[in-house]
Order: sequence, then structure tokens, then C-alpha cells
Amino acid sequence: MTKIIAFEGIDGTGKTVQMKRQFERLTQRLGLNVQTLSFPMYDTFFGSQVGRLLSGSCGVKASDVDGMSMALWYALDRFEAFRDYDYSGADVLLINRYVLSNAVYQSVRDRDLGMPDLLDFVLELEHEHFRIPRADAHIVLDMNTETASENVGKKGYRGYVGDKADVYEAIPGIQQRARLKYIEYAGRMDNIHIVPCMEQNRLKSIESIGLLVDRVLEDII
Repeated sequence: MTKIIAFEGIDGTGKTVQMKRQFERLTQRLGLNVQTLSFPMYDTFFGSQVGRLLSGSCGVKASDVDGMSMALWYALDRFEAFRDYDYSGADVLLINRYVLSNAVYQSVRDRDLGMPDLLDFVLELEHEHFRIPRADAHIVLDMNTETASENVGKKGYRGYVGDKADVYEAIPGIQQRARLKYIEYAGRMDNIHIVPCMEQNRLKSIESIGLLVDRVLEDII
């Protein structure tokens, strides 16, 4: 059975880098058949709608949409992706941002403060209603917001938003709240693994972080 590993964390924590490293390790060193996905999928129907909301180009910003409705857009993007996607032949499916990110970010926006978080709603919506497959492990790359923000600034041009920050990236305090929410959820779900990317307030090397990810996956893959 295919093992599904999701890479999660606040913006700028190196999810793409670590997923690429893991892909190379699993395929080249372990000889496994590995497939990859990344969400949102900005070139699909529902993913493009998410992109417009994140950029504000449709006249409505994602931050102004109620949490459940915004969570539905992200869930529909995954529903569309998995509807015709065959990963049955893969040993491992690596995913850059997944269901957990939906629950986190729709629970920590300014308009959501003081309201019940959406973890249970999102899990039911995506896994029970849309039958989107569950991850065997959510790898949360944990980094302080200052370092992560510097990394976001290095991303350059992105098709859905150009060379500026998206709506969520621009909300003051949202990344710190998201970081804390990931850690909170790790206490509620046993398949969430927090990987510390900092040591004495300094960013660890890509390889050092990767070795920590390797250890988490030893008992899963």
C-alpha cells in the first residue's frame, strides 16, 4: 500500500527543498517508486480560484472569506486532483502542503480569532466527505517566523501572485499563530511529527534537517 507523506509548516520553512531531498533519497538510494504532488494546484479549476483569492485579483481576498468557505475551496482543489489521479503503483506519495495546512490557516486568520478552530471540520470535509486519502505522516518543519519570512522574500516571481506576498503571507502575526497551531495539533494527532529546523536560534543545514526527516520516516516507509 502506498505511504502518503505530507510536508507541512509555515511559509518559508523549506518544504519544497526537503521534499526534493526525500524524493532523491527514496528513489536513488532505496530504489522506491515515488510520486509527488503540491497544493494548491494553481493551474486547475479550483486551484486557480484559490490563487485568485490569495492574490485578491478577483475582488475578494481570502482573508475576508469565512473559514469554512475558504477551507472548502482548498478541499475542492484536492478533490479535483485525486478524482482521476492514480498513485496505486507508487510505494510513496510525497505531498507539499496537505489537509493539515488547510485546518491550520483557516483557524488563525484575524477574522477567526476567538472562534473554534476547524481541525475536526476540515478532517471530516476532506477525508470523510470527499474521500481524500489520509496521510500516514505529516512532517511539520518548525522554524522561527523571522527566518521563515526571510526565505519567503527569496521566492521571487510566483504565477498566482507575481513577486509580492499573497494575502495570507501579508497578514501580521499569522505565521506565528500558524506555527503555534501546528504544534497544538501535534498534541491532538499522533501522525503529526514536528521537525525542529533551528538550533540556538540558528537555521540548521538542509542536510541536518533532512536527517531528522529520515529518522521520522524510518518506521513509516
